[in-house]
Amino acid sequence: MRTPPGLSRLLLLAARGWGRLGAMSRYSTEQRGRPNSPDYRLYFKNADGKYISPFHDIPLFAGPKEDKEIPAKRSKTTGSEVLFNMIVEVPRWTNAKMEGSYLALPLCPGSGSVQTMIATEEPLNPIKHDIKKGKLRYVANIFPHKGYIWNYGALPQTWEDPNHTDNITGCCGDNDPIDVCEIDIDDVKKYKPGYLEATIDWFQLYKVPDGKPENHFAFNGEFKNKDFAVDIIKSTHEHWKALLHKKADGGTIKCAVSSDPE
Repeated sequence: MRTPPGLSRLLLLAARGWGRLGAMSRYSTEQRGRPNSPDYRLYFKNADGKYISPFHDIPLFAGPKEDKEIPAKRSKTTGSEVLFNMIVEVPRWTNAKMEGSYLALPLCPGSGSVQTMIATEEPLNPIKHDIKKGKLRYVANIFPHKGYIWNYGALPQTWEDPNHTDNITGCCGDNDPIDVCEIDIDDVKKYKPGYLEATIDWFQLYKVPDGKPENHFAFNGEFKNKDFAVDIIKSTHEHWKALLHKKADGGTIKCAVSSDPE
């Protein structure tokens, strides 16, 4: 869902009760190319050592025995919780070093300076450095923070359909998996006072050092609740299913899964 600047990230930060780590041994990564260069790529493999797409092959819904069917048949729940996997594109407070990992958490996030992204238009959709006008993109440090202030990334098997207009914001999707920050709202004000306020401040200002204006948020920057966030996630999961089954136009997005990189 293409929302006013920063909203697609912030609305997910309200999810409550999410904080279980998944069996990260199910997946591994393989680096190719030189870090901090345009040709750098980070590929994902499953437990059998087979190359997979972090966009399409890693299930959205997490559980002890993840459904291997694509799309997965049902949501995974633990009591009153709904658990989601996430792809960390930029680790918290890192600088030029790139990493990729898999967590059973639903809010993703960031790193110190270099910006990375899932290469949706390449086979197997590896993580690569984000490039604009032929140059690697970096995020400035927003005082007093260093880079991103949480792990940042995307939810697998979700897609923000650019041809779909959201009935709440009136905005369209950006043709990417949904953005997410790894943060658990429960008790955060008690145990990490100021963290939520810092999150809003960071998203409002992080583009200013590049000469851009401050971001503005829908809902007056208010954090939405868990049900709202889950509805958004499930909606973008349905859009992803339509993309995979060619019922929606994803343009140059690569949907082939489980093969070998060239």
